[in-house]
Amino acid sequence: MAGGGIVAQGGSANYEGRVTFFVVITCLVAATGGLIFGYDIGISGGVTSMDEFLQKFFPTVYEKEKNLKSENQYCKFDSHMLQLFTSSLYLAALVASFFASATTRLFGRKVSMVSGGCVFLAGAVLNGAAQNVAMLIIGRLLLGVGIGYANQSVPVYLSEMAPPKIRGALNIGFQMAITIGILAANMVNYGTAQMKGGNGWRISLALAAVPAVIMTVGAIFLPDTPNSLIERGQTEKAKEMLQKIRGVDDVSAEFQDLVDASEASKQVEHPWKNILQRRYRPQLVIVVLIPFFQQLTGINVIMFYAPVLFKTLGFGDNASLMSAVISGGVNVIATSVSVFTVDKFGRRKLFLQGGSQMLVCQIAVGAIIASVFGVAGEGSFSKGMGNAALILICLYVAAFAWSWGPLGWLVPSEIFPLEIRSAGQSINVSVNMLFTFFIGQAFLTMLCHMKFGLFFFFGGFVVIMTLFIFFFLPETKNVPIEEISKVFKAHWFWGKYIPDDAIIGNHHVQPKGA
Repeated sequence: MAGGGIVAQGGSANYEGRVTFFVVITCLVAATGGLIFGYDIGISGGVTSMDEFLQKFFPTVYEKEKNLKSENQYCKFDSHMLQLFTSSLYLAALVASFFASATTRLFGRKVSMVSGGCVFLAGAVLNGAAQNVAMLIIGRLLLGVGIGYANQSVPVYLSEMAPPKIRGALNIGFQMAITIGILAANMVNYGTAQMKGGNGWRISLALAAVPAVIMTVGAIFLPDTPNSLIERGQTEKAKEMLQKIRGVDDVSAEFQDLVDASEASKQVEHPWKNILQRRYRPQLVIVVLIPFFQQLTGINVIMFYAPVLFKTLGFGDNASLMSAVISGGVNVIATSVSVFTVDKFGRRKLFLQGGSQMLVCQIAVGAIIASVFGVAGEGSFSKGMGNAALILICLYVAAFAWSWGPLGWLVPSEIFPLEIRSAGQSINVSVNMLFTFFIGQAFLTMLCHMKFGLFFFFGGFVVIMTLFIFFFLPETKNVPIEEISKVFKAHWFWGKYIPDDAIIGNHHVQPKGA
């Protein structure tokens, strides 16, 4: 009975309400917070493959890339400073997420979104005007602060606003916005690379201001969530907002559960200390391991460095950028699949199917690269082999995009009780950013030293994470967010950690097999 689902009967599991146009629009606007994250992921790999950018800021990398005597394809872009340009942002996001937790809890979710957008905007301006590596890195750090705030607040906002039966679909709007941001950045890079004068990279970096403005302006007009309003003592306003987003006047059952959860949360004076208690162990383990595993899928190898990777595989300048556009398009389309399936088939099935498909693709890509470059890194891809590698990478991206991509943000945001929700989401963001930083900082060096074995390395982690999901992640589809503790209480392994007083109400929960 590995990681069972639930059948919730009675009361709060059948809250009154319908899916309103207001709540859908509200969640779509909030989800645009993912645009800034996605645009940045896509833009960095493109500009680091542009000759003019490398000549100005990383001349040694440019010389190594153009040196025809250097036959080792694996090591063309190995540079710690070049990797620092990409990864420094995620270190800043890690630190910012802890400050964002306090902001989100004390002032509401929308304040965190507006703050993040403004800081990100400043970073975009600085990057576009950069004259030296120091300006680049400082700009990246500001971008990181903005992303830390957005990634901490947006998933929580979406989980709290969405009705239980479509919470997965609306929350995945955040991941959809990330993929649209990545695709937009890939297309911008392809366009600016054709520009004469050598300043195309400046436009690529400065255009990050566009998603920042969209998110900031949108967030200004967003209402706060009922959960956040109750948490800050505005109960009447919270009830009015709940009636508005559910589209009915009788919201007494759901409202009472939110109030009960809030009262319980007020008893918790130190959420960072309390999150370590045994009763929160299941959520803590999951919220640490899911973002850790998400990065160890190797996806950011593709997303950060797609043009660089395709150049390494022998694609020309324009072909490498266009290949990144193709994989970015696949990313968007596949993410839309999860929007329509996550609340129908559940989180577990998407995780398991996606993990299996990623594993097959990683082994196949590693085998192709091994057959062409071998250990020495010498050789070149034929057109047929290059296309085969591109197709496999796209299938890999698709598998991630309907599984670990959106669910890596959805599941952690929906499993924590209100009293530690902001702290829990901060841990999710910080673990994600920490390992994003490690992968971003180390990938080009790892590629140089591990060669084709790097793809097998990530494949090994995919096996481990898929087994973890199979045995230890309970199903949370269609479960009201304040009743998630019941799911863990019914789980074959986690049930022993959840005390009876952690369950709101007396609704029966029946565990099911995996």
